[in-house]
Amino acid sequence: MIKVKAPGKLYLAGEYAVVETGYPAILVALNQFVHVSVEESHDYGSIISRQYQEESLYWKRHGNQMVFDNRDNPFHYILSGIKITEQYAQSLGKKMRCYHLKIDSELDSPDGKKYGLGSSAAVTVATVKALCTFYNLPVSKDKLFKLAAIAHFEVQGNGSLGDIAASVYGGYIAYHSFDREWLKLARNEYTLNELVQLKWPQLKIEALIPPVDLNLLIGWTGSPASTSQLVDVVGLRKAEKKAKYDQFLTNSKTCLHRIIDGFRNGSLAQIQRGLQQNRQILNEMAKFSNLELETPKLHRLIEIAESFGGVAKSSGAGGGDCGIVALNKKTDPLEVYTAWQSEGIEPLNLKVHDVIN
Repeated sequence: MIKVKAPGKLYLAGEYAVVETGYPAILVALNQFVHVSVEESHDYGSIISRQYQEESLYWKRHGNQMVFDNRDNPFHYILSGIKITEQYAQSLGKKMRCYHLKIDSELDSPDGKKYGLGSSAAVTVATVKALCTFYNLPVSKDKLFKLAAIAHFEVQGNGSLGDIAASVYGGYIAYHSFDREWLKLARNEYTLNELVQLKWPQLKIEALIPPVDLNLLIGWTGSPASTSQLVDVVGLRKAEKKAKYDQFLTNSKTCLHRIIDGFRNGSLAQIQRGLQQNRQILNEMAKFSNLELETPKLHRLIEIAESFGGVAKSSGAGGGDCGIVALNKKTDPLEVYTAWQSEGIEPLNLKVHDVIN
């Protein structure tokens, strides 16, 4: 049996601007995972998730095609990951086989709380990774990213795919988004084998080494948010208020480059100043987009972190979900956690996950 895992993620900075081609964001992979196992079968295949046991899928092979029972399912990203990986395998001359695919996610709590850790990206990466191993396909991290990015984008249709990069590369990364309009056209012009070999326009992924005194704290506000819907709202406003949106993009890029330099210089103070500035830039964008980026609980999470000398901001699309804090390791995080809990904010016991292989 083949077993793989892919980590969840959070955004540290650069949200919303990163959906534009070439604009940067900083993400961090976390030590909560989606686990996927693959075991060959000889008659029928299955896709089973512990989170969705009542909606497990069963399928058969008709030639190279997967034929499913005719029922609704919550597995769109898994199915897209299977489809793309099998297309890639067929382009390399691999014979299609039946298998049982099992998925188990740590990214949501046992009682169904959704923390906004990028579960759709992690399950896509883990599915592609598992099947590449199953079919013995030669994939580097770069190729794994491209296959998973294609699979995820064909389901979601928007977003930067930075969460895919975080799940593939691990640790802290600086991610510059590629041209998704080019990808749509390229899918019709190139085979998958050709596409994963190509240099993708504007794509840049750089591993960042954190300062030794950086402690990352994460708090959950108890209200999940829909990234796709919030990105759509901002997409509408950018056409209506182009000058303000263009200035937002310029400010975000300048700020992100300063934070990236802070990582390169090993300077926690430089990173903290940049995060403060990025929070201000995002809040200005939220105002002209009529978007509630910082809910009252997120705002309180940030205030508490600042009272202990940390710098905090919303993570990802905002509107709920998580806040993220850059704190000096000299400060006891338990003091922050206790203050959060008194306000109904849940500390998440998460650490940075570095992918070794």
